[in-house]
Amino acid sequence: MKAHERFLQYVKFNTASDERSGLTPSTEGQRDFARFLCDELKRIGVTNAYVDENAYVMGSIPADEGYEELPSLGFIAHMDTSPDFSGEDVRPRIFKNYNGGDIEIRSGESVRLLSTKEFPHLASLKGRTLITADGNTLLGADDKAGIAEIMTVAERVIEEKIPSGKLCFCFTPDEEIGEGANHFDIASFGADYAYTVDGGAEGEIEYENFNAYSAVFKIAGRNIHPGDAKGMMINASLVSTEIVSMLPSAETPALTEGYEGFYHLCSINGSVESAKLEYIVRDHGESAMNARLATLRLIEKTLNEKYGCGTVSLALKEQYRNMKEIIDKNPFLIDIARESIEEEGIDPISEPVRGGTDGARLSFMGLPCPNLGTGGYAYHGPYEHITVEGMDKATNIIIGIIRRQGKLPDKRRINN
Repeated sequence: MKAHERFLQYVKFNTASDERSGLTPSTEGQRDFARFLCDELKRIGVTNAYVDENAYVMGSIPADEGYEELPSLGFIAHMDTSPDFSGEDVRPRIFKNYNGGDIEIRSGESVRLLSTKEFPHLASLKGRTLITADGNTLLGADDKAGIAEIMTVAERVIEEKIPSGKLCFCFTPDEEIGEGANHFDIASFGADYAYTVDGGAEGEIEYENFNAYSAVFKIAGRNIHPGDAKGMMINASLVSTEIVSMLPSAETPALTEGYEGFYHLCSINGSVESAKLEYIVRDHGESAMNARLATLRLIEKTLNEKYGCGTVSLALKEQYRNMKEIIDKNPFLIDIARESIEEEGIDPISEPVRGGTDGARLSFMGLPCPNLGTGGYAYHGPYEHITVEGMDKATNIIIGIIRRQGKLPDKRRINN
């Protein structure tokens, strides 16, 4: 079965995660999908596949005779889709021999324009078979495309008898809410090295990502009758606007790119009595991130000096770190990926990820894990799209990496 055929089955599962649930997985749709994937792995010949109590799907293909001494190699993708846009009742639209121009995505009276102005790369997809959603939901290529490609790779390795060392596979829940590695059992997974298959265009090999923190400001106001408020009232909502004004207005996601970091205000709510601001803070460099954290702490200190101790409280939480620190010690992972990408006639793309993946956290947990592209674009919204040909190329790239498994050094020697 081709990767895109699997993908079209997978998008029928509503697997949006929910950071408010406090559960793992955060939604039951992910557990249902996990069972389906486990059954599929067993059908194609991964007989030891299983779903653990947290809905992580794991399985492996043992090393072939004569390849037992090779380092084991893993591939990982996540089952959940972004909670920021609906993933319920996904209805794919397929455009064969796409003309490279604007496309109207229609569903009833709803019409959205997938335009070359907004997405200039569309012209490069001319002649391919393009897959979109119907405009009412996201598509789910992030990261059901990665799952479909890994599943297709596993099937090909078994059916085509591609010689390899041990290969390990895992499909994780809740990556989109930053919890995909929370219960990842690296020992059970069994890989020495791994790749997440969770990127954009086919041919991407990513090994730099943001350092990431969440920042939550809570403001305790003092509510006094407005007629008698002079010198006594502290309007928490107004203090919250002061916080916003004290951060650099140009350092937001909408105005930054590449290695430029940002403060992103995710939510703001409140009243005179209390208010709350939730930020995510991102930067590639450790020193740059530390400077951002110092700025946030200074705002807390300054406003407490102005309004009184305890008026503003700041909570900072590290979410993930830049994997480059770990991947730089394992450059062969990038080398064999680039060779495999070039073998497909693609120029490798290595750009800093303006976000993070499970691989960033797993790298610091002892499993070096750069990220590969899936062939998808415009994730997390109604304009998400992917091509059949891009998925085929992404699948072939993974096969190429497996064929180069013998170039991986013994991990014990590297660590010593």
